[in-house]
Amino acid sequence: MNQDTISILIPFKNTEHYLEECLDSVIAQEHQNWELLIVDDHSTDNSYTLVSAYAEKDKRVKLFKNKGNGIIEALRLAFSESSGTYITRMDSDDIMHPQKLGTMLKNLKSHGRQTVALGLVKYFSADGIGEGYAKYEAWLNTLTREGKNYSEIYKECVIPSPCWMLHRDDLLACNAFTPNRYPEDYDLTFRFYKHNIKCIPSQKCLHYWRDYSTRASRTDKHYTENHFLELKVDYFLELDYNASRPLILWGAGQKGKRVAKLLKQKQVPFIWVCDNPKKIGKHIYDEQLFGFEHLKTLSNPQTIVTVANNESQLEIKTYLKNQGMSAMQDYFFFC
Repeated sequence: MNQDTISILIPFKNTEHYLEECLDSVIAQEHQNWELLIVDDHSTDNSYTLVSAYAEKDKRVKLFKNKGNGIIEALRLAFSESSGTYITRMDSDDIMHPQKLGTMLKNLKSHGRQTVALGLVKYFSADGIGEGYAKYEAWLNTLTREGKNYSEIYKECVIPSPCWMLHRDDLLACNAFTPNRYPEDYDLTFRFYKHNIKCIPSQKCLHYWRDYSTRASRTDKHYTENHFLELKVDYFLELDYNASRPLILWGAGQKGKRVAKLLKQKQVPFIWVCDNPKKIGKHIYDEQLFGFEHLKTLSNPQTIVTVANNESQLEIKTYLKNQGMSAMQDYFFFC
């Protein structure tokens, strides 16, 4: 294979209704120098037979069966069998724009190593897209247009699993698919951030993201909110926490309480504040809650914000900025 070969990694499980559209979109790519490593994760429908027919017709399609269980082990197998200079993922129920591979490759070659190519995404569904997914799509694309994805990394996963590409050596430097930690896409995004892999801005929609009631992100226990919060706290403590500064936890709702528990389990001291008069002065988990004005009495604090309401978030952000604080240095939104 030459130096422009792209390895596409696809795990699949029981997606026979969508696989043809997915595979057809790969084969229809304008950039044709690719190999597809596609791994069956113990499907019980007709998915394997369907993919096998594609593999017989096109030798670039290489079909395997997962020896372990789950997406991470399927990705490890696919990656171990790959030989391309550039690596990308794809979900078996989604669709590529015809120029996706070529556009991402061009961006990577023009920006050089230590970069990750991205693209705008578009949700689609036979039942229509809900408000939550529409907001996520708009938020994510706003970040990607400017390449500022890491600026809000503690809110949600800012690099979607099926819409990135990077040099093989850069993926290896980030430990590829070795960590056995879910959500695997969010964990990998944090490792891109940790290793200072720069996000290349994109103005083009390159990936069509299918939503339906039984897709893994809706049904798999690995993608529940508690896992997200644990991941966020762990990476915050590793990458952005400064133990010499007071740590503030702002918000005492469900997320705030979960973060408080995690911090206490890890024996990380914090000061808990909120703007709910009914909670100020009370104790939760043996921690007293203060009014948010308590921040003014502290020297150079860092603040984790867990307040979910959008209007309240804007008010909190304005307040913190007025105190001379900067995002991703002095305050971090975990919602």
